Amino acid sequence: MKRTQKSIKTRLIYSFVCIVLISVTILEVILISLVRRYYYDNLEEILTNQIKVSADFYVRYFSSSSLDDNIIDNIDVFWRQTGAQVQIINSSGELIMDSIGYMPEDNRIDVNDVKKALDGEKGRWIGSVPYDDTKVMAVAYPLMSDDDVIGVIRFISSLREVNKEIKNISLIFISIGIIVVMLAVMVSIFVADSIIVPLRNITHVASKMAAGNFNIRSRKHYDDEIGKLSDTLNYMAEEIVKKDSLKNEFISSVSHELRTPLTSIKGWAATLNGGDLDDKELLKDGLAIIEKESDRLTAMVEELLDFSRFTSGKMTLKIQDRNINDVIEYVKNHMSPLAYRNNLNFYVEYGEDLPTISIDEDRIKQVFINILDNAFKFTPQGNDVMIKTWYEDGYVNIAIVDTGCGIDEDDLPKVKEKFFKGKNSKSQHGIGLSICDEIVTLHGGILDIDSKLGCGTTVTVRLPVSEQ
Repeated sequence: MKRTQKSIKTRLIYSFVCIVLISVTILEVILISLVRRYYYDNLEEILTNQIKVSADFYVRYFSSSSLDDNIIDNIDVFWRQTGAQVQIINSSGELIMDSIGYMPEDNRIDVNDVKKALDGEKGRWIGSVPYDDTKVMAVAYPLMSDDDVIGVIRFISSLREVNKEIKNISLIFISIGIIVVMLAVMVSIFVADSIIVPLRNITHVASKMAAGNFNIRSRKHYDDEIGKLSDTLNYMAEEIVKKDSLKNEFISSVSHELRTPLTSIKGWAATLNGGDLDDKELLKDGLAIIEKESDRLTAMVEELLDFSRFTSGKMTLKIQDRNINDVIEYVKNHMSPLAYRNNLNFYVEYGEDLPTISIDEDRIKQVFINILDNAFKFTPQGNDVMIKTWYEDGYVNIAIVDTGCGIDEDDLPKVKEKFFKGKNSKSQHGIGLSICDEIVTLHGGILDIDSKLGCGTTVTVRLPVSEQ
């Protein structure tokens, strides 16, 4: 775990520094290139201005004589305007004069700037020469006579001082770049720590939670994505504690619910076993209670099995096209005796021309019977319980309305949660409505509960209409 954290920190620092280093390097190259270009262009402009003055002066005052004669008689006119090395080249490309006395073996200057000047254009050349260990810049310009190029004047300047200035400025830029990279390293370490330290804390808390300590909480450092992760981890722990508490209550409740009928069955079995079997009335009462309690046990076991299937995702539906009114008619006939025994007014309002829906009939009956059982349980004697059906917006709606005690406002959002038991003492193990909601959801439907304490409850099941 620790190696992974260090590795993340190293990768963060490495990535951040690489980005800064690449950016600084590119910027340094661009800046140094611009400085170099500026200095070279500036030197070229100086040489160009000087060479144009010399060429114009020559054309104006000496073009009447041949180039060779002017070399002999007026040689100083060519370098009077500059301190650079001056070369004079004739129209054949041969060097006929050099201010420092340099002469190549074949007297020819065969470089690009001279070729351009012989074509009537200004030329620039940067390169190495045999008599200087530093590169030079040469600017060549045509000498004209009657619109003809009679030769080329060429100014050559060493780049030693210019390159020295460029080097000094480049060293300044590089020094600044190194400082920026060093600052980037320090900032990246700080940024990496701001990410790694909260993550290390979250990892520590998560490992404690994995070991079973759900009371520990992660400390939120910043209100960012990691902070949200910390909040989510804390929320998860709270939910686990809550669910664990509900689970324990559920186990305790189920144990109690199972023990009650078992106690009755065992008690009556012992009574009948040790009593007078000729007492028909006693025998009849005992067997009736044993049968009733066995039914209760069967119902609870079936509900637990359904809960197990839904939890494991193994619940499958047997879908068939049905008219919901037929299903409600069956539920009405099934639950009417219970309503009669509880002295409740139970009636149904059937919607007309309801479209067919695709449902698992047995499971949907289970939903309505479970909801009605709750409605009967929490509705006082003499009050009303009603079912009504209608079609709206692509859904067949089934509302079960009671006039019972209602659900507390704090409990209402939680009544469909697994294991949740309301404040009402009649609540049992808290999985009935959860199973109903799961069944309706598997059908692509919606189960809504609207209730007000002391005014009753309305449970609405919305099932989608089958596609024709």
